[in-house]
Amino acid sequence: MFKLFLLFAILPIVEIAILLNVGEQIGGWYTVAIVILTAFAGAQLVRQQGLSTLMQAQQKMQSGTMPGQEMAEGLLLVIAGILLVTPGFITDGIGFLLSLPMTRPIIAKGLLKHLSVKVVTQSFNGNYTQHQTHSNNQSEDIIEGEFERKENPAENLPLKDDLRKPD
Repeated sequence: MFKLFLLFAILPIVEIAILLNVGEQIGGWYTVAIVILTAFAGAQLVRQQGLSTLMQAQQKMQSGTMPGQEMAEGLLLVIAGILLVTPGFITDGIGFLLSLPMTRPIIAKGLLKHLSVKVVTQSFNGNYTQHQTHSNNQSEDIIEGEFERKENPAENLPLKDDLRKPD
């Protein structure tokens, strides 16, 4: 809860203070121009990196691999896009950090360590299969599992009458 307080209460105040200080140093219109320029540059970077990440995810899905890394990078790009269009130098810095191709995969790996991804798919025969990728703080191992639900498993059991002893 305290982190959310910092994010929504303190960060805007700090951003306004920095914008005012920069505006005093270089002028108000130059500060506004820099904010607009970083928003456009950031939007273009996020667009280009998003298309690249989408292509990588499609290639992994076509090969039958779960695109967990690409999904995490896509989430980071969405967050970066929001931060880059928000006026301010701190949000722009964090947004560019999340959108750069050198830093984003590292941050995404750290994000994947704390997430569990579950995907349920339906096969052609109507059965459901669950794929789970789980990572935690203790190891970087990926545990994948599948299960298949079969209808009426009791059909194969012998009937009560069949268990009688012969006379």
